[in-house]
Amino acid sequence: MADGKSKTWELKLPIAFAVWVPIIVFVILLGFRLGYRGPRYGMALSVAAALFAFEFFLACPSVLERARKFLGEHGRVLAPLAPLFAVLIYTITVTGKWTLALAGAAYCVVPALLLARSTGKAPGTWEDYAAALIVWLPVEFRWMYHVFPYPTELSHTLTVLLALSTGVAVFVLLRRMDGIGYAIVWRRGFAANVALHFLIFAAIAVTVGMLIGFLKFDPTLSRLRTLPLATVGITFFTAWPEEFLFRGVLQNLISRTLKNQWAGLAIAAVIFGFSHIMHAPFPNWKYVFLATIAGLFYGHVWMKTGSLFPGALVHALVDISWHVLFR
Repeated sequence: MADGKSKTWELKLPIAFAVWVPIIVFVILLGFRLGYRGPRYGMALSVAAALFAFEFFLACPSVLERARKFLGEHGRVLAPLAPLFAVLIYTITVTGKWTLALAGAAYCVVPALLLARSTGKAPGTWEDYAAALIVWLPVEFRWMYHVFPYPTELSHTLTVLLALSTGVAVFVLLRRMDGIGYAIVWRRGFAANVALHFLIFAAIAVTVGMLIGFLKFDPTLSRLRTLPLATVGITFFTAWPEEFLFRGVLQNLISRTLKNQWAGLAIAAVIFGFSHIMHAPFPNWKYVFLATIAGLFYGHVWMKTGSLFPGALVHALVDISWHVLFR
């Protein structure tokens, strides 16, 4: 799935840190503006910052390689301790509810136990699929939102960060599944792939979306003002996590199980489409249809480049354009 082209650029830790710091500072200032203060907010923010650092810094190829070497063959089972400690610290210090601590611990530990059974086996075992479902479904149905009740504005972000950190810990560090393309690199041809897939899909989605009444062209200055915040939120907490799950894990697994990358692309795109059915009004078949088409484009970028990053950029560009120009 990876093309054999040499890397022309890769994410380095200093650059990742330079991106991470202003995002965290912005969230701190936003929390102050919303009236959040005190130890509970500080602890919730610290957990969010730690989870974000864990999954984002591991997207640096050099950091990922060192982490794998440090853990070694036998120590890889320790990888899920990072998200596990994070959720336990949050639930014990912020909520004080042991039931939430148990739920959070089970969410991190069960996928790890399943994938520990698949170590050394070819991708596509029932444990692989079960672990993917356990990581995905509690977020899809918003069950995990109950684990992070405070602050309300960070509930979604903390849930997504825990899900992605758990997924990275179990699939990238523990299972070490080939072909995910988690490390952020940039090769020759990536820019053309991103531009081509975005422009073709945008033309299809806008035309079809307006014909079926799903989209309405309605750019507003208020949404334009929120563009910086929306760009960060969409890129890091929507596009990147969804590309990891639906392309790096699910499409990857299905393609290997069926030994057919086109079948993997189609099935993963349909699953991605149905993941949008719960958006109001339920069942939202129009959203399912357009999201399935989007999944075909995002998945094809992943197939062509062997990397999550270009597909995540296309995904982010689509969602950002929608945020600013349509409703």
